[in-house]
Amino acid sequence: MSTLRHWIWLSTRGFAPGQYAARLLEAFGSPEGVYHADQGAYEALDLPPKVKAALQDKSLREADQVLDHCQRLGIRVVTIQDAGYPQRLREIDTPPAVLYVKGTLPDLDQEAAVAIVGARKASPYGIAAARKLGHDLARQGAVVVSGSAWGIDQAALQGAIQAGGRVVSVLGNGIDVIYPQGAQSLYEDVAKAGAVLSEYPPGTEPRGAHFPVRNRLIAGLSLGVVVAEGTETSGSLITARWALEQGRDVFAVPGSIDSALSRGPNGLIRRGEAMLIQDAWDILEEYQFLYPAKLQPRNPLPQQAEAARLAPEPVKEETVPKGAVQNANRVPEKPPEADILVVDLRQEPEAFTDDEAAILRTLQVRGALTPDDLTEATGIPARRILSALTLLQIRRLVGEETGKRFTTKVLLKE
Repeated sequence: MSTLRHWIWLSTRGFAPGQYAARLLEAFGSPEGVYHADQGAYEALDLPPKVKAALQDKSLREADQVLDHCQRLGIRVVTIQDAGYPQRLREIDTPPAVLYVKGTLPDLDQEAAVAIVGARKASPYGIAAARKLGHDLARQGAVVVSGSAWGIDQAALQGAIQAGGRVVSVLGNGIDVIYPQGAQSLYEDVAKAGAVLSEYPPGTEPRGAHFPVRNRLIAGLSLGVVVAEGTETSGSLITARWALEQGRDVFAVPGSIDSALSRGPNGLIRRGEAMLIQDAWDILEEYQFLYPAKLQPRNPLPQQAEAARLAPEPVKEETVPKGAVQNANRVPEKPPEADILVVDLRQEPEAFTDDEAAILRTLQVRGALTPDDLTEATGIPARRILSALTLLQIRRLVGEETGKRFTTKVLLKE
C-alpha cells in the first residue's frame, strides 16, 4: 500500500497526471525517490515553479483518500511498472504514472485495438457509420477504443458491445463521476464488456482542459484512430494529431462536401494524413498480418439480424442528482416489444458464441428460466452463463421477467 501511496502522490503533481512523472522517475528512479528528494534536487530540474511547489507538499492524505475510494468502488490502480500496464502507453512521450481501471482491461499489446472518435453533436449519418464500424470491427476481432461522449463515441461503443466485442472507454474525469450526465448505463455496459479507464483519480470532475490531454491515451492505446465525423477544430482532430505524432495510423470516414461535420475527416484525407475507409475491413486488413489468428473478414449479417444489432440503444431512466437538469429527450427504460428476430445459423454460424447459442436454444425449448436453471440444463459453468446473459441483454436478445427468469427474443433456425 505504501508503494501505491507514493505512485498516486507522484501522479497528482503538476498540471496533468503523468505530464512530468516520466521525467521525475528518470531523475530519481522511483516514486519514493521523488518523494524523499529535497528542494535543491527539484531546483536542479527544468520544471515549472508550480510543479516544484507541488513536489514540496509531502502530505499523503490525498493519496490515502484516493486508495480508500478505489477500494470501496472496485477500481483497480495500475502503475507504469505493473505488468498489466499497456506497453503502447509506455512508449508515448508523456505516459501516465497511474491508470485507474474498472472492469477487465484487455491485453491491448496483443490485440488490434482501433479507436473511433468524432463529434458529440453528430449527424444521423455519422452515428450510423460509427455504430456500424464499431460493430463490424468487434465482430471481425478488434478491440474498440473511444471516449464516452454523446454522439460518435457512444455509438461506436454500443455497436461493438452489440456485436459481443470488447471495448475500452477512456475518460477525462474520475471513473466514479458520470459524464456526460445520463451515461451511467454506458459505463456499466463498457465495464462488463471490457474496461473504463482514466488517468484521473476518483472524484475528479470533468474539465475542458482534461479532454485534449485524455485524447493522447485514446491514440496511444490503439494501432489506429478512425475519425468518423468532426469539424476542422474539433477534439477528434486533436486525437488524430496525437495519433500522427505517436506514429499511429489514421483513418477517416468520408462525408458530404456540404457538411461542416465532414470537413475534419475530409481534410485529413485531402492532406494525405488519413486513409479513406468504407468499411471495417479497410482498417483491419492493415493489421491482419500482425494478428492472423484473431482478425478475419466476416460475411455480412442477414439484413434483419444487422438491423436488430445496429438499432439505437434506448436511453435508460437513471437517478439524477438533486438539482440537476433532467434530459427532456429521455425515453422509457422498457421499449415497445419488437417482432421476434429469426436467425438462421446455417447461413450465419458465427452470429452467436457457443455459450450464447446454447442459452438461446434452451430458452427456445423450455421457456423462461433462471441462470441456475440454465447452468443445470446446459452444463455451462455459472460464471459463463451470467457473462453470456449479460451480453445478450445488452444486445436486447433476451428479456428478464420477475424472479430473475430469462426469455429469448430470438428464434434460431438450424
